[in-house]
Amino acid sequence: MTRPEKDEAREERIHMEIVVDAYGPEEQAMGWYNYLDDTLQFPFKARCIFRRSTSPLEPDDKVEVLGMASAEDCEHDILVMIPWKRRQLAVPLMQLEGVQVDEETQQAIEDWQYWVNRGYEF
Repeated sequence: MTRPEKDEAREERIHMEIVVDAYGPEEQAMGWYNYLDDTLQFPFKARCIFRRSTSPLEPDDKVEVLGMASAEDCEHDILVMIPWKRRQLAVPLMQLEGVQVDEETQQAIEDWQYWVNRGYEF
């Protein structure tokens, strides 16, 4: 993934609404978790945009995103739950793009992808 150019409006939203008052990686992770859990409109359809070694999804796979993985599972990456075979599986949100999602969900997914692609981490 190429590093996106700095987007001042997105940077401001992220720093003033998502990771505001976060004093370390754990608090940043919780800020992101709470923002995404509150903003994403579950369930929603998504499409895999690239392969990750930690996920069974292949590019162009279409999935239904049911909700966030547990907060404990999201301490180092944001994971969302999808149906997989006869159970639910956590996959990286970074790997997905929304398909016909509402504006808030689209923006939240893009905020997370921007954060990761800019090289920020918690």
